[in-house]
Amino acid sequence: MKKLIIIAVLSLITGHWLSAQQVNINGFARTYEGLLLENGDFSIVQQTLNLNFEKPGNKVAFKANPMLYLYESDSISFNMREIYLDLYFKKFDLRIGKQQVVWGKADGVFITDIVSPLNLNEFLLPDFDEIRMGVIGAKINYYLGNNTLEAILIPVFEPNELPKPGSIWYIQPDFPAPPVFDLSKEKIKPSLENSELFLKYTAMTSAIDFEIMGAYTWDDYPTMYTTKQIDTTSGQLTGLLVTPEYKRLTIGGGSFSSTVKSFVFRGEAAYYGGKYFQTTNPAIAGAVEQKDYLHYLAGIDLTLSNLKLSTQFIQKTILNYNDELVNDQTENTMTFLARYDMLRETLHLELFGYVGLNYGDALIRPKVTYDLEDSFSVLLGANIFTGDSRGNFGRYDDNSMIYTKIKYSF
Repeated sequence: MKKLIIIAVLSLITGHWLSAQQVNINGFARTYEGLLLENGDFSIVQQTLNLNFEKPGNKVAFKANPMLYLYESDSISFNMREIYLDLYFKKFDLRIGKQQVVWGKADGVFITDIVSPLNLNEFLLPDFDEIRMGVIGAKINYYLGNNTLEAILIPVFEPNELPKPGSIWYIQPDFPAPPVFDLSKEKIKPSLENSELFLKYTAMTSAIDFEIMGAYTWDDYPTMYTTKQIDTTSGQLTGLLVTPEYKRLTIGGGSFSSTVKSFVFRGEAAYYGGKYFQTTNPAIAGAVEQKDYLHYLAGIDLTLSNLKLSTQFIQKTILNYNDELVNDQTENTMTFLARYDMLRETLHLELFGYVGLNYGDALIRPKVTYDLEDSFSVLLGANIFTGDSRGNFGRYDDNSMIYTKIKYSF
């Protein structure tokens, strides 16, 4: 309650000041509830207030995007998703502050879209603009006709946010003995040496749009170094010392899209250098081995009046593979999308799905959205997990749910 009072007072004060400064304010209020099919428990009870404060200008502009989540009755989560300044010059623009960055051409997959870390507390279920987290940094866009050179420097490393123990999305690591965690190497100290650098060149032509990117960054997932603890008397394994540590990655890749009549052809690929994978080889210290890997997709979209169809094939393959690695050498996935708008585009029917080809598992996401008016919508949907528990989606078989979102935009 104290947090709510403080937020309300600050909102009144800043609201009065922003009104005087002619700042544009928009956003939405949303209620979101999900019900597990397995046992009838509510998997999520969430109320959301999203606010956008924007002050446009010819030379200077700013944006602030705070989000407030209320879970169940009194659990409050406040997130300043974006807050930045834009400075406009003749040949380039500069953005400084916390910002969300979207790269690439893929739908529902992150290949070259690696600047913003991910909030995976609810797996891949939230809207993707809420899965991506803001990063504190500086971005410069230099314009060359229809082409753009973009550079981003991030001095403060933020990793992916992963589900905690007790969450229905938490997967217990498969350790051969009870682990003890050493978190002494988990933090990355902000410094110029530890900063992340991203570069992208974008070209737009009449035949094709393409991007070429490169990055010197940190892996958003920690490498889990493990050390066996052996009883000196019996020689038996009694436990493991697990040390999470974030490692550097060097990444290069690109993406393209091209329209031919009613079809859009898309492709995206990235080469990841320096990734560490778990190994079962007892001779390797820390039980991790460094390998490079390739991640790519090919996709096609078709639009016929109010019907949109789309599919993607995605593959991740580890180079110089050996059978002692815990991961499969290749991981194959497909996505499917069908969306139909009717009743003067007020009723939207959509079916989206991920299919893991390695183990035959899937996440199927049907939903129906009705716009009662421009500012008010009601959504009914389901998230159906199925298939082999070894797959990325089948492991969540108990988390299949139905859900509703009621949203008012202003």
